[in-house]
Amino acid sequence: MGNIVAIIGRPNVGKSTLFNRLIGERQAIVDDLSGVTRDRLYGSCVWNSKTFTVIDTGGFVPESEDVFEAAIRSQVRIAIEEATVLVFMVDVTTGVTDLDESMASMLRRSTKPVFLVVNKVDNGQRMMEANEFWSLGIENTFFLSSMTGSGTGELLDAIAEQVADEEPRDVTLPRIAILGRPNVGKSSLVNALLGEERNIVTDIAGTTRDSIDSHYNKFGKEFLLVDTAGIRKKSRVHQDLEFYSVMRAIKALEECDICILMIDAQTGIEAQDMAIFRLAQRRHKGIVILVNKWDLVSKETNTARDMEKTIKEKISPFVDVPIVFISTLEKQRIFKAVEAALEVYENRNRKLKTSELNEVMQEIIERNPPPAYRGNYIKIKYITQMSGAHPVIAFFCNHPKQIQENYRNFLENQLRKHFKFTGVPVSILFRQK
Repeated sequence: MGNIVAIIGRPNVGKSTLFNRLIGERQAIVDDLSGVTRDRLYGSCVWNSKTFTVIDTGGFVPESEDVFEAAIRSQVRIAIEEATVLVFMVDVTTGVTDLDESMASMLRRSTKPVFLVVNKVDNGQRMMEANEFWSLGIENTFFLSSMTGSGTGELLDAIAEQVADEEPRDVTLPRIAILGRPNVGKSSLVNALLGEERNIVTDIAGTTRDSIDSHYNKFGKEFLLVDTAGIRKKSRVHQDLEFYSVMRAIKALEECDICILMIDAQTGIEAQDMAIFRLAQRRHKGIVILVNKWDLVSKETNTARDMEKTIKEKISPFVDVPIVFISTLEKQRIFKAVEAALEVYENRNRKLKTSELNEVMQEIIERNPPPAYRGNYIKIKYITQMSGAHPVIAFFCNHPKQIQENYRNFLENQLRKHFKFTGVPVSILFRQK
C-alpha cells in the first residue's frame, strides 16, 4: 500500500507553501493569486527514514464559483478514500469559515489519521487567535507558519509515525504498473495482454476505476499487472477525475517494481507524463516508455527515430530507458513491450560481483580520476554494490564530500555502459573509506 499524504483545505490557506517545505523543492508554483497552483502537485518526502508521497490537492480545484465548493467537498471524499494520512489546512487570519466547518465534519467521520494545521501563526497575537480552531474538534492540531517553516518538524514527526515502513513484498513475481494520461490506451493494452475484456473499455476519459492486480502467465512469462481497472462510479464529477486518476497512479506506482509509462504518439510526452516519469525515477522504479497509437502517425513527417530523440531530450539526463512503439488497436509489438518490462525488472535486481565491479571501474577511474578539490587529491579505493530493492553502488574514497556532480554523472554513465542497467535509476553513494 503506497503511503500517500494529502494536503486539503480551502484555496489560499498556504497548501502549496507547505507542500514545498515537505518535499524540499519549489515544485509547486507559489503565487498570491488564487488558483495559480496548476502544476502537477505531488512529490516524495523522506523523514525519520520513512518515505511517503505528498499530494497538494490545490491544483485540482475548478475555477468557476458554482462548482467550487462541491468540488472541494468531493476532493475531500476522494482523499479520505485514497490517502493514508490527511493534512487539513486552515488559515488563522480568516478564522473558522463555513467551508472549514463542513470539511472538518467530513474528516471527523473518517477513520484515517487527520492532522489539523493552522497556518500563518507567526506571532504571539496570532498564537492566541489560533486557539479558536480547537472548536473544529480535531485532536491532532498543529500551529505553524509554512512561510518560515516553524512548526513543520513536529508535523512531519507526527506524519512519519502514521506512515508504515515499506514492507518487503512477496518478491516472487515482478509487479508491473501501466500508467499514463486518460484515454492513452492503458485498458486496451491490459485487455490485449490478458486476452479478455477485463475492464470494459469505452471512449469516455477515466472510466477505469479501482485497482485490481491481474496475473499474467503465458508464453513462459509470468508477472502481476498492478492495474487500475474497473468502472468509475457515476457520481464522480468530471472535475475530480484528474485528481482521482493522479491519486490512483501514485498508488499503483508505489506498489509496483516496473512502471510502464504509456504516451500518445499523436501528442508526444506531456507535462503530466513527465511528472509520473520523474516520480518513478525518484522512487527508483524500473521504467519503460510505450508510445501507443503509432499506427495513426504519418510516417512521412515523423519517424520513430525523431520521436525517440524528442522523448530523450525531454527525459534527460536519465535517458537509458527502453522506448517501444506499439499499437494496442492493431496489437502491434505488444509482446515486445512485455519483454522490455521484464528485462528492466532483471536489470533492477542485478547484483554485481564486487571483484568484477572493481576490475572494470578502477581502470576507468585511473584513466579519468576525479578532479582534485582545493589541492586535495581524491582517491577512490574500493567499489561495492549495497543490498537494496534497486541498484545502489557505493564508492569508498578519502574525500567523499568533495566529489562533483559531473564526475558522479560520468561514473553513472560508465556503469551503464559496462553493466546492464537500462530502464533503472541507479543510486551512487560516496563513502569515507
